[in-house]
Amino acid sequence: MSNKSEAIFSINEAQNQFELEIGEHTVFLEYYMEGDKMLMTHTEAPQELRGTGAASNLVNQALQYAKNNSLVVVPLCSYVADYINKHPEWNTILSEGYQM
Repeated sequence: MSNKSEAIFSINEAQNQFELEIGEHTVFLEYYMEGDKMLMTHTEAPQELRGTGAASNLVNQALQYAKNNSLVVVPLCSYVADYINKHPEWNTILSEGYQM
């Protein structure tokens, strides 16, 4: 795999966002915390990465992070909500009232 196609996942705590760097581009998912609840508020991918699965990859990794850290997810972002609708295995970490 070349460096341009490698996806590097990171958590930018200073900006409250998960990031997935692919080449020169970054997909991000903004969040904020309320106790043990992680409110996922906005996902954005640059035009160059739209339709490549990069945003789905990022959401999946962010949800896995939440699960690994015993956090409850509140999907305020429509993209995250849609992703969870398509992947119901994540329903177990959703906040009560957000069951898809």
